[in-house]
Parts: sequence; C-alpha cells; structure tokens
Amino acid sequence: MQKYFGEWRFAPLSKIFLGFKSAQSTVKYKENCFVMLPENSPENFLEQPLTHSTLYPALFKQIQVINSGSAKTIAGTIPLAAGDVVDVLVDRDRQVQIVQDPSQIPENTNIIERSGILLGTGAVDLHSTSGEPGHESRETIAELVQAAKNGGFAKVGILPHTQPAIDDIAALEFWRNVQQKYGAVLQPWGAITKGLEGKQLTDMAELAPSVIGFTDSKPLANLLLVRRAMEYLQPLGKPIALFPQNLELASGGVIREGKWSLQYGMTGYPAAAETSALAALIELVRLTKAPTHFLRLSTAQSVELIAQAKNDGLPVTASTTWLHLCHCDRDLDTYDPNLRLNPPLGSESDRLALIAGIKSGAIDSIAIDHTPCAYEEKVVPFEVAPVGAIGLELAIPILWQNLVTTELLTANELWQALSINPAKCLGMSVPQLSTLFDPNYHWLVSDQEIASTSKNSSYMGRSLIGKVVS
Repeated sequence: MQKYFGEWRFAPLSKIFLGFKSAQSTVKYKENCFVMLPENSPENFLEQPLTHSTLYPALFKQIQVINSGSAKTIAGTIPLAAGDVVDVLVDRDRQVQIVQDPSQIPENTNIIERSGILLGTGAVDLHSTSGEPGHESRETIAELVQAAKNGGFAKVGILPHTQPAIDDIAALEFWRNVQQKYGAVLQPWGAITKGLEGKQLTDMAELAPSVIGFTDSKPLANLLLVRRAMEYLQPLGKPIALFPQNLELASGGVIREGKWSLQYGMTGYPAAAETSALAALIELVRLTKAPTHFLRLSTAQSVELIAQAKNDGLPVTASTTWLHLCHCDRDLDTYDPNLRLNPPLGSESDRLALIAGIKSGAIDSIAIDHTPCAYEEKVVPFEVAPVGAIGLELAIPILWQNLVTTELLTANELWQALSINPAKCLGMSVPQLSTLFDPNYHWLVSDQEIASTSKNSSYMGRSLIGKVVS
C-alpha cells in the first residue's frame, strides 16, 4: 500500500477564465500556470488542489458517519450510527465498503489521509430534468448519470416533460433500456395528463408499476381533473406531486413582488400566486385523503400551510429547491439568467422560513431540480431566459457552506432532507451509506469538473469549499 495525498492540476488559461464575470477577480501565477481567482476567494486558495486526482482503489481512514444507515462490507451489510468512525474502501468502480479487517484491503490500495471526510447515505433527488430524449445537445443520459454520481446522488427522479413525454407504456420502454444500461440511478415520474396538456388523464394504472409517482411538473389549473387524479391514484400506492401556482396571478412574474422587484425594474411574482393555489390543493387532499407531495415551495406562508395540514393529519409531504435555500430576490442584482427560476427566488424572510421548515419537519426534502440549458438559450435578457439551472454536482457543497457551516442546520438535518426524507416521500428504501464528502476541500467549478454539456449555473468559474469524494 502507498500513501497518496493528491496532485496539482491546472486547466488551460482559456478554460480558467471562462465563467468569471467579476471585475474584482485577480490573476496569479504558480508553477508555470496562470490561475484566476474569483472575488473574495480564500487567501490560501492556491495552496489547495484545483482538481484532486485520486487513484482507486483507495482507503479513506477515520471517516465519521453523518447519519444512521446500513453500509456494505465484504461479508454483507452492517448498521452504523451517526458519529461512528470507520475506515472506508472505495474500489475501482467507486463502490464504497466498510473495512472491518485490515487484511481485506487489496494490494496497491492508496491510503488517503485527509481529516474531516464524512460518510452519508446516498442522496436522493426528488425531481430533475433529463435532456435526453429530445434535447441531447443539452445533456445526454450518460452525462446525467455521471453528474448524479459525481454529486453523491444514488437516485434521481426524472420529470416527465421529456420529448416524448412519459405518458404511456411506449415512452417507458426508453427508461427501461436506460436502467438496464446504467442501473437504477434514474427513476422516471409518470405524467398525470396526456402530453402534459392538463386536459385528459393518462392511464395511470398501466404506468404505475414502472414509475415512482405522477406529476405534470407544471401547474394544473383544472381542480376537478386534479381531484379525479387523486381519487384514481389512491389504490395504486403511488404519490402525486403537484406544483402549486395560480397561473393568472403568476403571469409574467420573474422575481418575488416587493422591494427588490421595484428596485431592479422586473415584473413581480406575488407570494399569493403560490399560496392561493396551495391552499386549494390542500383542500382537495382533505377531501380525497390521497398522499400528495407539494414541490417547489418558495414562501413563508406555504411553510405555515403545510405545517397546519400535517397537524391536521393530512397525508402531505413537501419540498423546496436547493437554490431557494441559498439565494433570495436581493441576489438578482446581477440579472444572471442562471438564477431565473420557477417559482422565482423569494425574499430573505422566505428563505429563512424554508430553512426553519426543514428544521421543524414541515418541509421534508430538498430537491435539486437540475435543469440543463444550452449556452445560447441562457445568453438572453433575464426576463426572457428559460428557467432553471444545473445543480447535481454543486448542491451538496453549496448547501453545506450556506446551511451547516453557518449553523442554520446540523449536518444530520441537511442529510435527512437530501437523502432519507426524499426516499420516504417516494416510498423507496433508505439508500446505503455510500457518499463520501469532504467539507474542507477547495476546488474550482470549471468545465472539466462538470459532467453535463450544459453549464448553466451562476457558480461556474467560482471557488467552492466542499466536494463529494465518491
């Protein structure tokens, strides 16, 4: 066995400059390479590796477990509790095993001696968008699977708005082939209505065995149709996921209505566009008793409505997206189209209420809502840019820095919302302890670090602290 600490790698100058927008950025020279440092980057950034090239198999020593779960060993599986300290072997296929007997370590295994690395259950993303089929130029299945693995996600729910939509058995044949080739990482949602047009229900009984649940991934205005879908789904044992939004009130809004929408001169989106729709949908749950998940919540009032529904014993769960926990409407001063979301970013008080909702259990899960967009699609004015941003490879380190480092959430609370709770929302078994995360690792978000062809993220070109190791 040999000790291994990592090595320096520098991207070409043209690649390093890509994505930096701040005039405050500086260029420094080190070992025959130019490195561009973003504004407010750590003073010791150049003392950290830009890309860590770990050789596998690798043994990570003295790893602390973030949350309770089961873990693979050579002999089978064992239960571990939060706070346990173990040695973790990662093989050439990036599979994680707990080492109980040092004699089981293969020859030529690299020993990684970096303190502070953590082990958690595999993350589960409730909903994201796949470029393929239909928009392979944005992102292929292979790239999406790699992005999920790079980001520590064991499962990713795929929204049905692919082309063709996932609204019949024929469309599901594509996803069966994907799972045969890549395993069960990508899990499709089935459409509630044919063609996602909000007019006619799909044959949900036929789709149910092959999907994780049903959603149209956009607001449904016809409440009678929603009621029929809830009643139809009850005996099938699959959740329905609804995006609460009153389309008339939301019309044209790209930023939360208020102080910053006025200051930035952008069309406001009133909080009532979400809460009025959510209140009506909760009443349908009260009527039908159908297990329902509410996705993309973004307001403080929505947290209160969900908490009350849970107190009333209604079978509801809820999620928000990672960007709504890390940003607010004030951050749109740059008019960055990569922060154009649906629903738009809320106020700072909304953001803090969502975080408090995760802590209290009103909000069950954090979704990534990974949405690849081509470069030319996003190089347009903010108000006409398509909504969405990539995030599978970025979410865990950025959430950690924004929520755990700042002590707004504990490490266990964050991991619960990223892994165990979303699995429960989908009726899945809890993933095994399989994600290694180094919260102290400094790296640069460059083209080479992102698996997707699409790079639509406001974090491109920025230095981050924290990275999934395996």
